[in-house]
Amino acid sequence: MSKIAALILAAGKGTRMKSDLIKVLHEVAGQPMVCWPLAAAREAGAEEMVVVVGHQAEQVQRVLSGEAGLRIALQEEQLGTGHAVACGLPALSGNSTTVLILCGDTPLLTGVTLQRLALTHHSSKAAVTVLTAKLADPSGYGRIVRDSAGRVQRIVEQKDATPDEAAINEVNSGIYCMELDFLQAHIGSLGSDNAQNEYYLTDLVAVAVAEQRGCAAVVADDTQEIMGVNDRAQLAQAARLLRERINTGLMQSGVTLIDPDCTYIDAGVVIGADTEIWPGCVVRGKTVIGKGCLLESNVQVCDCTLGNKVHLKSGSVLAEAVLHSDVAVGPMAHLRPGTVLHDQVKIGNFVETKKAVLGEGSKASHLTYLGDAEIGREVNVGCGTITCNYDGVNKHRTVIGDNVFVGSDVQLVAPVTVGRGALIAAGTTVTRDVPPDSLAIARTPQVNKEGWCLKQK
Repeated sequence: MSKIAALILAAGKGTRMKSDLIKVLHEVAGQPMVCWPLAAAREAGAEEMVVVVGHQAEQVQRVLSGEAGLRIALQEEQLGTGHAVACGLPALSGNSTTVLILCGDTPLLTGVTLQRLALTHHSSKAAVTVLTAKLADPSGYGRIVRDSAGRVQRIVEQKDATPDEAAINEVNSGIYCMELDFLQAHIGSLGSDNAQNEYYLTDLVAVAVAEQRGCAAVVADDTQEIMGVNDRAQLAQAARLLRERINTGLMQSGVTLIDPDCTYIDAGVVIGADTEIWPGCVVRGKTVIGKGCLLESNVQVCDCTLGNKVHLKSGSVLAEAVLHSDVAVGPMAHLRPGTVLHDQVKIGNFVETKKAVLGEGSKASHLTYLGDAEIGREVNVGCGTITCNYDGVNKHRTVIGDNVFVGSDVQLVAPVTVGRGALIAAGTTVTRDVPPDSLAIARTPQVNKEGWCLKQK
């Protein structure tokens, strides 16, 4: 099959979104909307990609800067789909002979469907192949007009349709496969004599038929794939359908989702077999979760790496943290960026960590803040302990050696080091280094004044 390029049309602002952000940059299941048709095109075999941008062009380019083999074309005025394609064609290298034309607001489109479109285009030898769908309610879509033999003759936009044409239920998805030479020869001849005064790419169908180069059609198996996102309600609908795909794939791979409809997992998240996730969990970004883990209700995880048999208890929030195996966290714990928990570490309820590394077997069971801290193996951190890491100008580190016992209500005023095997008595404020195997105690002496309360009465 010939080499394929892809043109993704993403220049429109999307006024119905009622947003300061251009439509195609709104996220759907963890990715900007425009990234979904890009991924589908790559899956279908497109070797080069051009995204046609207009509104907020710099922002779109910045978001897509990491995409390999992608170029940006600018459509300064939005004068219709034909004009957008005309703006994008010069950015193609010319090494491809076939061009997929996609919309940047169709996140449900799959690579499998585009592969079928490209294969049909190749086998039909048509100049144009269009992806269509049959809808019970075709309102808002252009209609596919066929002749008595069932051959596509033209596409008519709804605003230009006669009553008979408007009654047709086969619609244009706005997704095409076209021969590059045909596009280059005819894109400049499109007119704007229509209800919207725009240059319609659909007019090329009639041109291909008139030149006897033909227009083929592929009817989408799943009509949801052609759904464009134009407002917030459709954005939510697309996100729900994508989550359904993601969750179904995870369950088929051995992950247990107690209530898939109430579990929110981004595209690209990796989860091992026999992991169980309860309702209300949100797993985002580049998160990787190992085998046999348990995420209880309402856990939030973003850009984290979890080993095997990790137990995240209800209400815990984790971001940019690394957890090794057999770690328990929560309930209601907050692990902030830079947290690293080695094997068999326990972080309990209402514990917060930030840039804290805890060695194997260490535990902070409740009501504790550990920030900018390096904590060794088998350390017990008592309730109410705080690392005082910020002096108002700079952050400072606390270092705690292996086998240290930190009593309740201890303040460690950084920078400070506690040596291996030391014991910090409850209620101590540590302001100086503690040698190994030492007891550190710093309390105001207790004074009992007998009978004092009676005298006050």
